[in-house]
Amino acid sequence: VLQSSSSLKASYEDWLLTYGLSISPFHMRWQTALFNRQFYSWGRWKPKFLYLWFSAGMVFGIVAMFGSVILLGKTLMQTLTQMLTEAPRAQNDRMLQVVVSVLSSGFIFVPLGFLLCFVLLSCPHQQVPGVNLPVSQLTYFFSAILISGVIHEVGHGVAAIREQVRFNGFGIFIFIVYPGAFVDLFTTHLQLISPVQQLRIFCAGVWHNFVLGVASFMVLFLLPAILFPFYYTGVGALVTEVAEDSPANGPRGLFVGDLVTNLQDCPVYNVEDWNSCLGDISEKSQVGYCVSAATLQQLSFPTRVYRRLDGTVECCSNNSLTDICFSYSNKLDSHLHACLPARKVIEASKVCRTNMDCQKDFVPGFCVTPSLENQTRLIRVKHPPHIDMLYVGHPMHLQYTVSLSSFVPRQNFLSIDLPVVIETFCKYLISLSGALAVINAVPCFALDGQWILNSFLEATLSSLIVEKQNRELVGFLILLAGSALLAANVALGLWMVTAR
Repeated sequence: VLQSSSSLKASYEDWLLTYGLSISPFHMRWQTALFNRQFYSWGRWKPKFLYLWFSAGMVFGIVAMFGSVILLGKTLMQTLTQMLTEAPRAQNDRMLQVVVSVLSSGFIFVPLGFLLCFVLLSCPHQQVPGVNLPVSQLTYFFSAILISGVIHEVGHGVAAIREQVRFNGFGIFIFIVYPGAFVDLFTTHLQLISPVQQLRIFCAGVWHNFVLGVASFMVLFLLPAILFPFYYTGVGALVTEVAEDSPANGPRGLFVGDLVTNLQDCPVYNVEDWNSCLGDISEKSQVGYCVSAATLQQLSFPTRVYRRLDGTVECCSNNSLTDICFSYSNKLDSHLHACLPARKVIEASKVCRTNMDCQKDFVPGFCVTPSLENQTRLIRVKHPPHIDMLYVGHPMHLQYTVSLSSFVPRQNFLSIDLPVVIETFCKYLISLSGALAVINAVPCFALDGQWILNSFLEATLSSLIVEKQNRELVGFLILLAGSALLAANVALGLWMVTAR
């Protein structure tokens, strides 16, 4: 609008030029020379060390270029195999399980094709149906992308100054919602230096992304030692958040600050144990609880038994919120059922699998097992000094609606969220910085891989293929194949997470 105005166009363009801004549809860029002195200071610091540093980066970049092609090829074959062997619904369910697992303690695993799409095409969160990326995580996501991009471009800039290439400026851009960074180098100088020198410059970006990922991994791995003066670990999983719609909500549920120590008879010393125990509970059959014959006779009352649609048995009134149908067996009948008050049966009871587990001091006892719908479990959650929480539902619902931390503050004034923030941010840096390293190493048009490939061919094939035009043709064909491979991964990654 401003450019179409005859009276405002000149002053508007002068204002943009003054502040180093460039604005176009879906794209805004800012470039400055304010940091040039700092870049030159970095580029001239310990020349021998920088030579070794960027030479190592050159070797890594070349290996990463070939490795990225193998990785993308393998990913494409796996995706195609999955598409041909699984039903669309099963594909979608599986992808939803692995898109983002921020609430668990593991790394943030994202399907490679989708991650490539997200980083390259800036797919907005709300436009990708079913992708489980909470709005609260967007700050981590875009901050990690920006930092990864800045570190990437700092590598290019410092390497260029080390190789005597003129550095014009540094900038930051936003394309739709995707933030990034860039450096402006004098193109003529780049063309005059040797192919090996060019390789050190072009490989510096992916090298720095790799180093950033490794550094973030080391911080994540050493975090218990780093935070040891302020937080201790190995005593349980500390509840940091309970979703409003969580089945763990309620007067006898979990609260922020509770320390979970057991799930059933599975001890919990950290978040990894919490996830492992829930996984085991989900995969294995429901455990039972030892009840003496006298107690069973005292608590049970006549009930009507009927079968649910999935074949399981129900023997309690649908209106009961405290009673659960239990199944058990005696010497005469192996299909007995009783409606019992859950808390009275479970509290202070021993976990069992068969009646043999309940024989104690010749006192007859029965192993009563909750008769629940398929995939539903009754889980006893210990969080002393509070009364045990009895959870009935799918174990994964409990896992994804309760956030926990392995770090317990030594003092009350310390934040319970700080370790979680550091952990989550490190995981995003590892995932996204690694993704940028993989993407930029691919021999594809408009990516670092294009220039890495061209310089590599000039350095290795100049004696075998004398004609420069023929070398450029070989490079063009490889770039064409690499671009097609990358595009196929992006397209299939999008299809896998959006297919219904």
